[in-house]
Amino acid sequence: MFWIRVINFVSIFLLIGMPLKALLAEESSIVEKVVVEGSLRIETDTIRSYLLIQEGDLFSRRRIDQSLKSLYATGYFADLSIKLKDKTLVVKVIENPVINRIAFEGNLRVEDEILKNEISLKPRVVFNRPKVQKDVEKLLNIYRVNGRYAATVDPKVILLPQNRANLVFEIDEGPLTKVDSIRFIGNKTFDDSDLKSIISTKEDRWYRFFTSSDTYDPDRLKVDRELLRQYYLAEGYADFRIESAVAELAPDRGAFYITLNLNEGERYKFGEINISSSIRNVEEDQLKPLIDFKKGDWYDKSLISKAIKNITNEIGTHGYAFVQVRPQVKKVQESKEINLNLVVREGPRVFVERIDIGGNVRTVDSVIRREIRLVEGDAFDVGKLRKSRQRISDLNFFDNVKIKREPGSTRDKAVIKIDVEEKSTGSLNLGVGYGTDAGPLVDVTLRERNLLGLGQHLSIATTLAAEKSSVNLSFTEPYFLDREVSAGFDLFHVRRDFQDTRSYDTQDTGFAVRSGYPLNQLLSQNWKYGLDYSEIANVGTFASPLIKQQEGTRFSSVLTHGLLYDTRDSKFNPTEGFVSQLSNQLAGIGGDVYYLKNTVSGAQYYSFAKNWILTGSGRVGYIVGLGEDVEIV
Repeated sequence: MFWIRVINFVSIFLLIGMPLKALLAEESSIVEKVVVEGSLRIETDTIRSYLLIQEGDLFSRRRIDQSLKSLYATGYFADLSIKLKDKTLVVKVIENPVINRIAFEGNLRVEDEILKNEISLKPRVVFNRPKVQKDVEKLLNIYRVNGRYAATVDPKVILLPQNRANLVFEIDEGPLTKVDSIRFIGNKTFDDSDLKSIISTKEDRWYRFFTSSDTYDPDRLKVDRELLRQYYLAEGYADFRIESAVAELAPDRGAFYITLNLNEGERYKFGEINISSSIRNVEEDQLKPLIDFKKGDWYDKSLISKAIKNITNEIGTHGYAFVQVRPQVKKVQESKEINLNLVVREGPRVFVERIDIGGNVRTVDSVIRREIRLVEGDAFDVGKLRKSRQRISDLNFFDNVKIKREPGSTRDKAVIKIDVEEKSTGSLNLGVGYGTDAGPLVDVTLRERNLLGLGQHLSIATTLAAEKSSVNLSFTEPYFLDREVSAGFDLFHVRRDFQDTRSYDTQDTGFAVRSGYPLNQLLSQNWKYGLDYSEIANVGTFASPLIKQQEGTRFSSVLTHGLLYDTRDSKFNPTEGFVSQLSNQLAGIGGDVYYLKNTVSGAQYYSFAKNWILTGSGRVGYIVGLGEDVEIV
């Protein structure tokens, strides 16, 4: 037994001692020569430059490990080894291949060009496996942004001669990842159906094939959080917060389950409402009528924002461009009220240093710039900036108009950046139909609202029918001679055949010139003068006696005057405001037709609920002949 233990001890000593002796011998060896094997493209000197041991240095295992890490970090090598053999340091390398071509397979909904621009690897670049994995993740993110969370990307490497390789990304796009359910936790006042109608994300339903709102989008979920917050704040829940918003992906990656955990808090009413003004000649009593709420009303944060806007605009009309209105809110827990104090004071003086316009590929800068109510050097005015945005939107040339303020070169200067997104302004309408008064007809209309990007309006319309033909040409220059004066002309020719219904024919040919200009921000005036040559011919035996009396030719010379009063918040999509128009038309300045025609029209727009607008309109007119009866044709 004793001898067995002795033999085991000697064996262990020999097993440990011999390698240790070899290691100690290596550590004391001096490297006499460095040899690099396996390099094809990369210069030997380049590889040697990453080594921490050169000829004449003592061999060090620690330095060898650091050299290996440095070489691997270059991304040029697939495998490396460094060994000491007879005082010669042998460095063996296997180089990564050079990418010959990158291809994508299976991508039906995302173009190759988009995918190529996203990845970092390119042809003629050294293949690098970590970079490939990063590019796979980038490609997956593209599909996730497009709502395809079940997509997979499998990279394949096809080796070629001369250490080259083709890189192929095999893509399985998978189906759109829908939102299977949306659940709310903690909502006591509003039920799930009410809250679902507020948010933009919707549950998957068969009838939602024209929208992507039922496809999961993390950015849309962030917007939904803000929509819920604004909704609760508008209903008086000042303490509302969203504890968590969790989107859980199903195991088969085919659907998401969204859970929103809400904390509604208590509902508050407005308490004491005060205004503190430190601006000279601006009293609190002047500003209180601009507040649309009173003590006892349910708290609504949007009403505070509206009041601040009204006060800022009102004070701005008195020549104060630098105004700050800050709300001071104090909650009273016992009475569940929120006391509000609006502090009004002059803000720091800031001037417009520069106005930059971007995004307008077709529309020239001057068309946008002339709608801006501020110029370089003006005092910065939020009200004028808001009005400028509305005027640019009312051009109807852009899908989106964004205006933001950025710091200028000094603290008292600001740069206004305007970004627009252009939309199509031209249209070609082709129509084929049948009318009871015209018979079979073909209608062709060509219209361009932003001719050559200059903001001019051109319209050409023609109608060809069995009993009617017409040609109309219209042109408008909104800023004639670079002044805020619109000018335009109209040409027309209309022929009608009423033989089958009224036993006569008519023909009208004429032109008109027109002009308009603003008198102030709300009131504008326009003028129009037109000449019209008309003829009633081929009057049948059974025609009306009134028609027979008017048979022949007439020459009309008509001057039209108009006044337009417009308080609408938008010309094309009004939600509130009033528009009224007065028109006076006098015929008889030359020609052989004499009459006076007066017309008054108006429309009122009122937003009584979110996304609901009530409109009321009316029109009344009166025409009187001057020295003769008014003709009916």
